[in-house]
Amino acid sequence: MVRENRRQLERMVDIKDLPETNVLSYSPDTGLDLGAAVPCHKIYADDAISAAYPGLIDAAKIIGGTAIQGRASVGGNLCNASPAADTIPPLIVLGAICVIAGPNGSTREVPVEQFCTAPGQTVLEKGELLVSLKIPPPPTNSSSFYLRFIPRNEMDIAVVGAGASVVLDDTKTSIVSARIGLAAVAPTPLVAEEAGASLAGKEISDEAINAAAEAAQAIASPISDMRGTAEQRTHLVGVLTRRALNGAIQRVKEA
Repeated sequence: MVRENRRQLERMVDIKDLPETNVLSYSPDTGLDLGAAVPCHKIYADDAISAAYPGLIDAAKIIGGTAIQGRASVGGNLCNASPAADTIPPLIVLGAICVIAGPNGSTREVPVEQFCTAPGQTVLEKGELLVSLKIPPPPTNSSSFYLRFIPRNEMDIAVVGAGASVVLDDTKTSIVSARIGLAAVAPTPLVAEEAGASLAGKEISDEAINAAAEAAQAIASPISDMRGTAEQRTHLVGVLTRRALNGAIQRVKEA
């Protein structure tokens, strides 16, 4: 942002050596504690984290290229507050909580779906810092999935992104609960609450998934720009929501 003259700063502080922002700790009992400065490559290099949160790994592996993933962090991607950010829909569907530190040692927690308030803007107030993200442990018979549509194969910004998480019953034939997150179809990433709720208690079927995809389309308010039209984006919401849900369901069945 500074290089593009989108921010005018008196000074810049590197937080990548602060211990609190570099925590990477996972337990099946307590979940994931992800420091805001932990680079993407450390996340997907951890087998236990990759198995527990595959939707987050889907996103971490497609942010820029390999060199960028050596420095870029999920926390940085979140604080950039792009409507098209790849990691935010997975964080939404995984129920992530933002841990924010402020002046005089104060701290507060904010659900990730409330963190971005407008393109490039967040709930962070003067003197506040995103320290870490807390992600609950995955329930039994659950999984997640993220994918995006881009005009090029690599290192591009999502025209639409969709993430989904599901919890299945013990027979793995019905959906206990589901969450859906969308990117690049509104001023901020969205949680499609009604779409996810519509799947609760339903048997897995094309009909149920199509209905959820239509509900996700209903909350999208995309714009037309050089990367795609509003009509194309609305169509893609349906396509990617179906694929994300089916991808998450398949991962549960294969576990």
